[in-house]
Amino acid sequence: MSRLSLQGKTLVIIGGTSGIGYSAARAFIAAGAQIVAVGLDSAKASAAEKSLGHAAHIIQGDARNSETAERAIREAIAAFDGFHGLYHVAGGSGREWGDGPLHEISDSGWDETIKLNMTSMMYSNRAAVRQFQEQQTGGSILNISSVLGFSPSPHYFATHAYAAAKAAVIGFTKALAAYYAPSNIRFNVLAPALIETPMSQRSVNSREIVEFIETKQPLDGGRVGQPSDLDAAAVYFMSDDSKFTTGQVMAIDGGWCISEGQYKQ
Repeated sequence: MSRLSLQGKTLVIIGGTSGIGYSAARAFIAAGAQIVAVGLDSAKASAAEKSLGHAAHIIQGDARNSETAERAIREAIAAFDGFHGLYHVAGGSGREWGDGPLHEISDSGWDETIKLNMTSMMYSNRAAVRQFQEQQTGGSILNISSVLGFSPSPHYFATHAYAAAKAAVIGFTKALAAYYAPSNIRFNVLAPALIETPMSQRSVNSREIVEFIETKQPLDGGRVGQPSDLDAAAVYFMSDDSKFTTGQVMAIDGGWCISEGQYKQ
């Protein structure tokens, strides 16, 4: 089998200047794509622009603003004369606003977590579909969920607004996949377990949680995942090799969903 190719494709990554999105940006470029990556943090956006080179165009913007994805797609067309796919990675924990177990969730904890993880995705997916319709082409949209959307782990990961948002990502994506399949617009989901990103520092810096992860994610020696663990799947879903695949959820989880996990009482 030949190596997966993204040659000739222009892809937009929402949340593409750090963590999972930045790793995907590098993988997409290595596979032959040109990319537009959007990031919230200006310093990270500047660093990504320097490191990714001429095949990348970087935008500083907030995914929670409906105009951000629209702008990114316009700039993809202006810079690289095309638009073929969207990877929505932007999202994160709502703990700082008050997410947690249901009886502790504040109104702002709920609202901000949903806005960050679900509303932003609606904005980007809508912008992509509208552009594909205008072009009268198909395309690929890949969204990020989490194993916490369907495989809870309450002892260490009880953020119920976040779990609700990530479960909603799956239902949303499947509904879109069904509706737009006749137009050859494909929608799929990656659902990672614990990955070492800026969002996950609370967990990866806790020896107690890392010891739990050794049994909950037992693959490859039992470890916290790395952003690059998602790269091959992301390239596949953005490539023409996945042209007959839509509405799918791939858990990239080190065995999370099939492992009980052990913790100290």
